[in-house]
Amino acid sequence: MPRVKRGTKRRARRKKILDRASGYFLTKSKLYRAAQQAVERGLMFAYSGRKQKKRQFRSLWIVRIGAATRPHGLSYSQFVSGLKLAGLDLDRKILADLAVKDSAGFAHLVEQAKAANATKKAEMKKQPVAAKSAPPKTA
Repeated sequence: MPRVKRGTKRRARRKKILDRASGYFLTKSKLYRAAQQAVERGLMFAYSGRKQKKRQFRSLWIVRIGAATRPHGLSYSQFVSGLKLAGLDLDRKILADLAVKDSAGFAHLVEQAKAANATKKAEMKKQPVAAKSAPPKTA
């Protein structure tokens, strides 16, 4: 069986790991074994970080929308509910961008949401309240 010499392949693999570890602190950027562990750990954090980024942006958009609706006398949930009732299907990213960059346009959306909420309340008042029946007793 021929002897295997790994010169170039080993060097290439190690160089790739050390290149990824450049910028790490002390031995983690210089010694292969420490760099390999640090890079593997960093890749795990990068994977989970890509998932967390989506959650964090969504919560940021919600905070921005809520902060922009408060001066108009609405909460975030009332605003989103009013938009759905009005048939306006805008995602949170767009709404947050409007809240930050186009306050007049956002104010128009808030007014539409308020109007939709008001009509819904008026409809709820018109409907008769059904008497609640007691659940049957079991023996």
